[in-house]
Amino acid sequence: MYPKISDLINDLFGTSINLPIQSYGFMVAMAFVTGYLILSLELRRKEKEGILKSLTKKIQKGLPASPIDIATSAIFGFIIGLKIGGMFLDYSYFAEHPQDYIMSFKGSWVTAFLIAGLSAYLTWRSKEKEKLPKPITEEINIRPHENAASLVFVAALAGIAGAKLFDIVEHLDDFFADPMGSIFSFSGLAFYGGLIVAAFAVVWKAKKLNIKLPYISDSAAPALMLAYAVGRIGCHISGDGCWGIPNELPQPEWLSFLPSWMWAFDYPHNVINAGILIPDCHGSHCHVLGTPVFPTALYEFMICGLFFLVLWGIRKRIHISGVLFGIYLMLNATERFIIEKIRINIQYDIALGIKATQAEMIAIGIFLTGVFWVLWFVNQHKKAS
Repeated sequence: MYPKISDLINDLFGTSINLPIQSYGFMVAMAFVTGYLILSLELRRKEKEGILKSLTKKIQKGLPASPIDIATSAIFGFIIGLKIGGMFLDYSYFAEHPQDYIMSFKGSWVTAFLIAGLSAYLTWRSKEKEKLPKPITEEINIRPHENAASLVFVAALAGIAGAKLFDIVEHLDDFFADPMGSIFSFSGLAFYGGLIVAAFAVVWKAKKLNIKLPYISDSAAPALMLAYAVGRIGCHISGDGCWGIPNELPQPEWLSFLPSWMWAFDYPHNVINAGILIPDCHGSHCHVLGTPVFPTALYEFMICGLFFLVLWGIRKRIHISGVLFGIYLMLNATERFIIEKIRINIQYDIALGIKATQAEMIAIGIFLTGVFWVLWFVNQHKKAS
């Protein structure tokens, strides 16, 4: 496994560089970039078809920098300066423990105050150059696709918060043992928690941007599916623990054309140091699973990649707004419910001896929501026609 991007580079090219970029975090970032690109394309398409209209917004020009502008710039500059200075002073620690460093108070106070002052001055200076004797109000037209970045940003913040919240609820013992560590750790993110909270946040943001629910949901459906697939690559290559149950079964003959690690994998050098020590290994990631497991993150990448192609292929054929997102919900729920059968997760006793994981229970609700979603918008379309 490659906990950091530099591990992959070193393995491919025989180098020995040490970069502070974790492979899981990098792929999560790529997932958001992918989601932005697909969402932007879909919003552009709906603009050309006349479904979405530009939003007129009034802005004031010629105002001087306000105390809030200067203070915000100074605070942002202080944080950046604190961390950047510390990176150079203790690069080895930062490269080995980037998450711990970012969430700590470590850093250079000298560069923190220098960059804070410089940032505040540049903000004031920029506004002074644009200041007019009498400020004016102008109207600008903002096309829907120009809001794609802000929508993804809102989804990212809300999604991470929701994913962390749901994970804490599922692992309350870990939370009570180390509350601050659980909250600020980058590990332990429940996908459905992120999806649910992000969905409400995006709907709220889209409403402010005058983009109706069925239009934003349909535009986001392919983006969500592909972004999830990309994010799962990060889970697999880093070995973050999102793997399946032990799999010591022989590889079926009909799957003999696949490499053995796609059937059962032991995740050597995994990022969470799970398993047993690897002999003669040096470094911070020297563990391998004692028993190979199903590489479920890899399966999810392939399944969701295929589902993305399905959604992308049918998006122009469906002429009832809102239906595509309902199909996405059903596909997503089906994939997750099935994969949970071979995935490690906490199971809860439901009733009559029936057990289910948190994800399985939510997946059932998501699937039924998708069915209701499709029927609702089809019915609304019939009433309108």
